[in-house]
Formats: sequence, C-alpha cells, structure tokens
Amino acid sequence: MGTVARPRSIISVGSATTGEATRRELYFFNLFRVLQACIYVGLAFSPLAVAWLDLRFPMLGRINALLYMAFATILFLRTEQVLARIVTMTTLAVIFDIVAAVVAIASILEPQSGIAILLMFNIGAGALLLPPPRAGALALFGAVALALGVAIVRQYDSSYEIGPLESILFGTAYLASYGMFNVLGKQMRATEALAEQRGTDLANLSQVNDMIIRRMKTGVLVVDDANRIHQINESAWLLIGSPKPDLRDLGTVAPELSRRLYHWRTTGKTDTRAVALAEDVPEVLPRFTRLSPNEATNVLIFLDDTSLVSRRAEELTLSSLGRLSASIAHEIRNPLAAISYSAQLLAESEDLTEADKRMVEIINNHCARANDVVENILQLSRRERSRPELVDVNAWVTNFTEEYKASNDLGMDQLRAVTQPRLIDGLFDPQQLQQVVWNLVQNAIRYGRLPGDPARVAVIARMLGDKGPPVVEVVDRGPGIPPKVAAQIFEPFFTTHEYGTGLGLYLARQLCEANQAALEYVPVAGGGSCFRITLVTQMSATTPRK
Repeated sequence: MGTVARPRSIISVGSATTGEATRRELYFFNLFRVLQACIYVGLAFSPLAVAWLDLRFPMLGRINALLYMAFATILFLRTEQVLARIVTMTTLAVIFDIVAAVVAIASILEPQSGIAILLMFNIGAGALLLPPPRAGALALFGAVALALGVAIVRQYDSSYEIGPLESILFGTAYLASYGMFNVLGKQMRATEALAEQRGTDLANLSQVNDMIIRRMKTGVLVVDDANRIHQINESAWLLIGSPKPDLRDLGTVAPELSRRLYHWRTTGKTDTRAVALAEDVPEVLPRFTRLSPNEATNVLIFLDDTSLVSRRAEELTLSSLGRLSASIAHEIRNPLAAISYSAQLLAESEDLTEADKRMVEIINNHCARANDVVENILQLSRRERSRPELVDVNAWVTNFTEEYKASNDLGMDQLRAVTQPRLIDGLFDPQQLQQVVWNLVQNAIRYGRLPGDPARVAVIARMLGDKGPPVVEVVDRGPGIPPKVAAQIFEPFFTTHEYGTGLGLYLARQLCEANQAALEYVPVAGGGSCFRITLVTQMSATTPRK
C-alpha cells in the first residue's frame, strides 16, 4: 500500500515553469537565425546559385555570410547562456541581424526583396523578447539602416531593385511588425501567466486535497472490482490493523470488510453494525459509495471510528447538560440567598446558645460554598468570546504580580515575578489571562506550602527552548500533587479540599483552550508544583474559538 506516505508540503509549480515560454521562443529564434545564415551562405557560395545570381561585391557578401553563419551557430549552441542575459544578448543579435541583412542586400543583386522580408521576422521576434522601447528602437534602426544601405548602393547602380519608395515601405513594415508582435507578445504573456497561475492553483488544490484526505480521522479506501486496494489514507491503514505495504488484496487485509463490500455490491444494502477490523483497533462503521454514477468498478469506502462518534455525542450531551446546569444554578440563587440572609438575621439574636451559633456558622459556610458553585457554573455558561491580542508576557507578569500584592494581604507569604531579558510575545485575551493566573496563584498560596512554612510562589515568563513557544508558569515550593490526584485535577467538580468547588482549574483550562493555549500540570523536581500556560504566537494562531 504505497499510497500510505507522508504528505508532501504544499509547493507552487509556477516556479518550475518560469521562463519556459521565453526559453522556447529564444530557441526557435536562434534556430531561424541559423537557417537564415544558411540562406546567405547558399546565395554567396553555392555553384547553382552563382549560375543565376550576380554578386555585386563577392568578397563582402561571402565574408558577411560566413561571419553571420558563425555568429548564428554560436548563439544557437549557447541558448542557455544567452537566456541568462537575454535583453543584452538579444539586442546585440538583432543589431547583427540588421547589419548582416543590409550587407547581404547590398552585395547580392537579385533577391534583395526576399532578404528584406526575412528581416521582418528578426525584428518581430525581438519585439517578443525585448522591452517595448528597446524593440521599437531596433525596428526604427532596421528601417533607417535599410534606407541608408539602399541609398549608398544606388549611388553605384541607379537600376537597383529596391528603390527609395520600396525602402520606405519596408521600413514601415518593420515598424508595423514591431507593433503587431509587441501586442501579440503581451497577449501571449498574459495567457501564459493565466495558464501558469491556473496550473499552480490546480496543483496546490490537488495537494491540499491529498493532504486533507491523508490527515482525515475518517478512514478512506479506494477498491476496484477485483477487490484490490488502490489508495488508502493513514487513518484507514491504522483502522484495518496496519498491514504490510505489499498487501493489496482486501480479502486478505480485512476479510470482514471485504465480506460487507460484497454484500453491498450484490444487495445494495449496508450492514450498519460496528465492527473491529483487526485486533487492538477501534470499532468502525463502514460506508460504501461509487466514485461516480457511471463507474461501476472502483468503490470508495469510508471507515468511521465509533469512538469519535461517541465522543461527539458525549460533547453534545455535555453541552446540553451545561445549559441545564446553568438554568438550575440560576434558580438556586434565590432560595440560597434567602437561606443566607435568614442565617445572618438569626446570628444577630442575643438568645442563641453556643450550639446554635455553631449551627448558624455551618449554614453560612455551606451557603458560601454553594454560592461559589453557582457562580462558577454561571460563569461557564455566560463566558464571553475570547478576544486574543498580542501580549508582552514579561511586562504582563510584572504588572500582575504588583497588582496581586496590592489587592491581597500576603503576610509572610512570598510572591515574585521572574522575567527574561529577551522580548516574549504571546496571544491571549488579557482579561481571561488575568482570571486564569489569579486563580492559579490563589491555589498556589492556599495549597502550595509546607506545614508551618509560608508559601513561596513565583510567576515566571519564559520561552520553551530558543524558538518558543512562550509560557507563563505559576510555581510553588509546596508538597506537590500526587500522580493519581494530578490526573484528575482538571475534571469538573473534582476537589480534595473540604470547601472547594472543583471548578477553578476546570474553568482555567477552558479559558486557555478558548485562546488556543494549553494549561498543564508539571511536577517540580525537589518538591513543588508548576502550572504551565503555553501560549500561541501571532504566526501560529488561527481564528479564535468561541
């Protein structure tokens, strides 16, 4: 099953095709120049051509043909090197084309018009490869050079085939050729750019789809009519027991899945019972569909992990229970307030015995505890959407420590801020970060102390490693948390304290997850506890969750 491979990174294919059109145009332009040089050589040297051609200046025509042939051959053989300096080299090449054509027209008597017409292609090709101002200047240079060459030759022969009018018409044709090829080149470039962009988008989309399919939690297989596996993603490979890559027969890899596929193909009905396709893998619900309505051979198989389905159902149930709990908590507040107020009035009576005063104290304590539970539940239900912003973690930790000390009488307890000399930035809603760290510091001061000793708590801002991510840690030097207890401290309503509600750490983790951060407990070597908040940076953050 060679299709189970690591997803490739998403790359753009446009860079691979950059310059292909220009390279192709330059190649054919140089090839045409070689053919053009061959014509000059044939006209100047061929015995058959000499039989019906007259050379006005034989030596000049033959030297011109040989030099142009050598020049054209070198350019053709070094097309890749010319491409690296295409503007300069093409400009020089077109100038040489014009000069060679004018010399050939002057030295050969008969086909002057044909050579002048050939030159139109050189000027037009230059308009495709060069910037418009330079290409226009070369077209104008060709027109002027031809006119001057004709004027010089006519000083020796007034019956020369190309007259002043013809040279003007050829010059006009050169300028028109430049304009036409320039417009055509712009349209070609725009079309090629659009095609390359569409190709890039299509390739990237294909790779994105491929990566999504490979990373899907749902298993996906493509099986043909011979029961052979053509494609399979990572989840499906794991759900059928991680078979060897060379095993492609579905009946061998997953017999039960093959049986259900045969049943679906013959009856059109799907067995909806969950099944484990291998040992030590979750149960799945197979679903079958054809790749297209007109294709009866290949079948697409989806394997839904029942544990994920159960987890989604559990999340929906918890969400419904949360709303129900909030409604119940709201209804409890009124009678709870009445009980607390009655207990306060009863405590003001002068006829209470010590036993009755103790009973009133118990009532007040439990009313306060119940009220804390109600407040925490209501806070969960009406929590506002997170609004993360970039926070200077060093400055925030320093300001938080000073504010906490100013708002609370610590007595002998110690609270200090630990910052770093480097800049540390992280994304978090400042108000929610204040709420989370405040709760963690209160827990650390209350529980993170050795018997008879004051609490020693530090709020630390630092980076995990050289490149992050940024973290805020609340560390105490107390007795620590036993491993069995640490595994449950973030569960709702779990508490080891007589008057605790068990919602503080649960609420803190929920607020962190709403800001795409993570809250975890880390044991401290030598005794103590560390609650670490791992923040995200601006580069790695996505849209905030509700």
